[in-house]
Amino acid sequence: MLPLVGAELTPVQLYRRLLRCCRQLPNAAMQQHYRHAIRQGYTSHSDEDDPERIHAIIQRAVTDALWILDKYTKKK
Repeated sequence: MLPLVGAELTPVQLYRRLLRCCRQLPNAAMQQHYRHAIRQGYTSHSDEDDPERIHAIIQRAVTDALWILDKYTKKK
């Protein structure tokens, strides 16, 4: 599971953790969709230099991932 939003993660650690969290989604199509979105997000922000901006991106990614997992895993 993802750590708390305030935890310090490097961008690579976040990327790997988000990809692992995709395994918890209910079906293969959904897993593939979110894996693709994670890869695109990582690639699009790979040139970011500002540490504050990187921290904000990481915070938002963790928050969004928790929301998505909560949304789809509670529909059992």
